[in-house]
Amino acid sequence: MEEINSIEVVPCTESDYLKPFTVHYNQNGTKKSWDFMRTHDSVSVLIFNTTSHCFILVKQFRPAVYMCEWEKSKVQPPTSAEKPEEGAATASESQEGQSATEGESGSQWPPASAGVTYELCAGLVDKPDLSLEEIARQEVLEECGYDVPASKLKKITSYRSGVGVTGAQQTMFYAEVSEDNHVSAGGGEPREGELIEVVKVPLHEAMTFAYDERIPKTMGVIFSFIWFHNNMSPRYKISTNV
Repeated sequence: MEEINSIEVVPCTESDYLKPFTVHYNQNGTKKSWDFMRTHDSVSVLIFNTTSHCFILVKQFRPAVYMCEWEKSKVQPPTSAEKPEEGAATASESQEGQSATEGESGSQWPPASAGVTYELCAGLVDKPDLSLEEIARQEVLEECGYDVPASKLKKITSYRSGVGVTGAQQTMFYAEVSEDNHVSAGGGEPREGELIEVVKVPLHEAMTFAYDERIPKTMGVIFSFIWFHNNMSPRYKISTNV
């Protein structure tokens, strides 16, 4: 998963997943413009294994996260007060000897781990003939290897994500599984380019995991663990370590 190389960044001129637009409008008499991205809605699933009392998450490399980390590490161009001394190599001269592990401006590409995140099992709502529950069921089977009937998925809530850029809606479900319906190793759909690692988080370590900023994770993981602590934890009589 973390063997990333031959990185090339190019303009996104055509995509099946993202459609950029600019909207112009008047608000209270003031003319405004806003750039936004049309994307698919999505589903996510908090999976709890009742046999081992652990949560089932997925771990995968996210190029967008990786590139954000790279942007932070880029070498800033010198200001006028930091002009190179006479005889020093210019930027163009130094780039001639730039290694394959370096990005623009001579900055080193960060390790692949910088783009790896822990997430809930999730997927796009891109099958109009299926209900949200059926889409979520397919994702649980493909990514995590558990065969859960759609009727057993409990809706937690739905919300808007990325409201400054996309405004897409995500619907979150809760599913209880056991070793009895663990039918495959999961790992995602290779034909769709997915490379996913299934991760188990013990219930008693859940809240420590959620608030540990050293562990890169989505807000969905944090919110769903809090939801479980408030709504489901008493049933199992096991502390979530708050």
